[in-house]
Amino acid sequence: MTIFRAALFALLAVVVLTSHAAYAHASKQGTRPADGAVLTAPPETVGMTFDMAMRVTLVSLTDQDGKAYDLARDDDMQPVTVFDAIPPALPVGTYTVDWRGLADDGHPMQGSFTFVVVE
Repeated sequence: MTIFRAALFALLAVVVLTSHAAYAHASKQGTRPADGAVLTAPPETVGMTFDMAMRVTLVSLTDQDGKAYDLARDDDMQPVTVFDAIPPALPVGTYTVDWRGLADDGHPMQGSFTFVVVE
């Protein structure tokens, strides 16, 4: 019976340890500008910071009317922990950045954040 208990304990330990690792997904640590920021000048960059490398597969910038603005990016779609893109000069308005990516742990992620440019 002792060998059975030892084997059962070892199996239980493996299950607990591997299931904990499975829940350790990547996460977004912050955005530039900060989500909900009110800016007196257009941002020079828009971006995100992640806790593990992320391949940003899509990033878009739209205003309150749905007009899309091109973003210049130089990451070559390579995994990064800090992603930045350069927007054009933006007029006064409310903007949304939508993004999707694939983390190094294999999990897809997506999100959005907003900011406002005022006079």
